[in-house]
Amino acid sequence: MADTNALLAQLVSLVSDLKTSQAALTKQPAASPLFLPAAASPAAKNAQLANIPPPTNGPIYTSRIVLTTYPGQAGVNPIPVEWGNPNPRIRGPIIASRIPSSMKLRNAVGAHGGAYSIYRALAIAIRELDPTHIPNLHNTEPVVKIGPYDSWADPERIVSLDPWGHIVRDVFGKELKDGVDVRPTIAITKAHMKLMEVEDLVKKGKLTVDGKVVVNEAGDLMVTKGAVEPVWYLPGIAKRFDVDETTLRRALFEDTGGMYPELITRPDLKVFLPPIGGLSIYIMGNPDYLSDPTKSLTLRVHDECNGSDVFGSDICTCRPYLIYGIEEGVKTAQQGGVGLIVYFRKEGRALGEVTKYLVYNARKRAEGGDTAKEYFLRTENIAGVKDMRFQATMPDVLHWLGIKKIDKMISMSNMKYDAIVGSGIPILERVPIPADMLPPDSQVEIDAKIASGYFSHTPAPKDLATTKGRTWDDVLH
Repeated sequence: MADTNALLAQLVSLVSDLKTSQAALTKQPAASPLFLPAAASPAAKNAQLANIPPPTNGPIYTSRIVLTTYPGQAGVNPIPVEWGNPNPRIRGPIIASRIPSSMKLRNAVGAHGGAYSIYRALAIAIRELDPTHIPNLHNTEPVVKIGPYDSWADPERIVSLDPWGHIVRDVFGKELKDGVDVRPTIAITKAHMKLMEVEDLVKKGKLTVDGKVVVNEAGDLMVTKGAVEPVWYLPGIAKRFDVDETTLRRALFEDTGGMYPELITRPDLKVFLPPIGGLSIYIMGNPDYLSDPTKSLTLRVHDECNGSDVFGSDICTCRPYLIYGIEEGVKTAQQGGVGLIVYFRKEGRALGEVTKYLVYNARKRAEGGDTAKEYFLRTENIAGVKDMRFQATMPDVLHWLGIKKIDKMISMSNMKYDAIVGSGIPILERVPIPADMLPPDSQVEIDAKIASGYFSHTPAPKDLATTKGRTWDDVLH
């Protein structure tokens, strides 16, 4: 309590300076309390008169540092957000930008770009990026139509992404015309996808070339793909995880090193753009079929694993399971349905890749060897928890896509299954990874997961200590 009071006292002490700063902003709406004007110095004015570029070694920012803002503060007038309203004009745009035309209208804590917002700050610092740049969104609209669906109008159904985030040019054109920096948080495009395993499936006759989904003998796939940045509606996130909003805000503030003081000082701002990775979607077949319950849908929800997905490490099942999900999705699409891969940036069960590799070391150096019995314990010893993916918000993207039922889910995860079914989407069939696709050193993971409740057609060994992974020196295992 004492720490909280001290923090608030420091923040409150800035109020008078902030009011002075914002009053100046109100009188001069074209100026910014953050960035110096382009001609802020005599040298810059002289450069303009001489028709030469102004100097680039002067300060970027004013001398006044605005650490935070407060509700009702002079010059602070956020555009209202009515989360879940079916009318996007009433729901309101999400504005996190701090450029002059949007600063006073901000209605969200955080910054666009998720984890990449840090690189944007770096680009500004080294003068590679104009801090007042507004994206030119000409010709960036989605290549296919997604929504709106009834689920978009439920303020509790979708709480971790902005359902209107892919069509801001259409629904918030007025604000964009007025110079407000409303940015897309979702992009949808098309591509050919080339994977050596898919080419091999074509050569073996397990996938057929139809010129639509599998476009040639090389196994190239025609896909519709999308990228989604996280946009959190904090009251909904708190309810989804059964925690009060105040505690959620405090934890997000404290455990990001105090990165976002407005989580504490602006309880009126209910939207947060967290500095985390987003997700990608890959659609095989007609995207319209995703929301059509008369069509068959095969789904693989996959959490990022750089070591396996990209570099082929055989200590886990991630890439083989991803490939199997793609294979089954293609088959469903060719049979008149649709396949969907949802790829989340949750490396190492959202514990991170460094933690994951530390766990690998602990497993391989363990007395008695790398066993299924101690699989989760090694992670808990290092991270304090065995999994931080917390699948409670995972189904949001499915509701955004209008999905009403899943015919075939390529997954063994009980957490993913429970989250999807608990959100109101039935799953008709669950499909574990085929035994012949298991990498050589992944049996430890599989047996440990089955024993902990993961779905499988075969039981785990009664004695998990008998399932052992290879040692680093065992090249023939």
